[in-house]
Amino acid sequence: MNILFAASENAWGGFLGMIRSKLPGHSFEATGSFNIASLKGVDVLIPTMTPITREILETGDRLRLIQQCGSGLEGVDIKGATDQGVLVANVPAYSSGNADSVAELGIYMMIGLSRNIRGMARNLENQKMGEPLGMALPGKTVGIIGLGGIGQALAKRLKPFGVNLMGIKRTHPHLAKETLGLDWAGTPQDLPFLLENCDHVVLCVPATPESSQMINGDAFARMKQSAFLINLSRGALVDRDALEQALASGAIAGAGLDVFWQEPPDPNDPIFNYNVMATPHIAGSTDISMEGTAEGVAENIRRLAANRPLLHLHQ
Repeated sequence: MNILFAASENAWGGFLGMIRSKLPGHSFEATGSFNIASLKGVDVLIPTMTPITREILETGDRLRLIQQCGSGLEGVDIKGATDQGVLVANVPAYSSGNADSVAELGIYMMIGLSRNIRGMARNLENQKMGEPLGMALPGKTVGIIGLGGIGQALAKRLKPFGVNLMGIKRTHPHLAKETLGLDWAGTPQDLPFLLENCDHVVLCVPATPESSQMINGDAFARMKQSAFLINLSRGALVDRDALEQALASGAIAGAGLDVFWQEPPDPNDPIFNYNVMATPHIAGSTDISMEGTAEGVAENIRRLAANRPLLHLHQ
């Protein structure tokens, strides 16, 4: 089968090479960027971060499967694919080790922001020792918005730090509270209460029409001035201009961003002049999660070739 990888050959540490090694006998091609000119002759598409519209789908003449290398399908027109008889599948974070890796990066950002990593760098440059004074995590309150695979992995890892845990879950929040040992849990309607009471607010929900710009000017106005926002999900969850205003005015203390309003973001964006700890969408890019994700992609392609039922289908 012909498999198209909609990114550069070496994206995510050579992820395409990992899949290729697991699927000998198949043909692979990389687009070189997050753009697709045509799907003609393609059997399987790995979209990565490339938007897949109905118009792009209509260029295909033999496409059978859109297989995401991760969980995010918000850029794929699933209905358009289904209408054309194309299967759509992903590799959920909980099944690949991705959730654990993303949770680790979330804690890295929490610690970095709490200990003022930007201030440390300035003081080292200026040969100033013994400062800045950081904030420890014990006793702080962490709000996790979204208690799926990533949110659960984060809650589990945060417990030993001695933090108070609050969470938002769309359904059955009280069951999640009991299962994860949270101090409080609510539904999206309870978001204002969480924002008002947390020192760290961590976004772990998928991008949907309902979650788009859920963190906006009103949300920032409810947060503590000493609080940090950390986005591990998708840039669309945060109103970029409202975030810049909140940072500039001191409405919040800082932000940790692994995802952005456009990707890649403009390195000269003035938002990076403020207390922002940024990483290039690599929360899930570790040796363990990449291996697990590559195996998940490869397994579905093997199943497709053998006409066996696929895993994690969406329609």
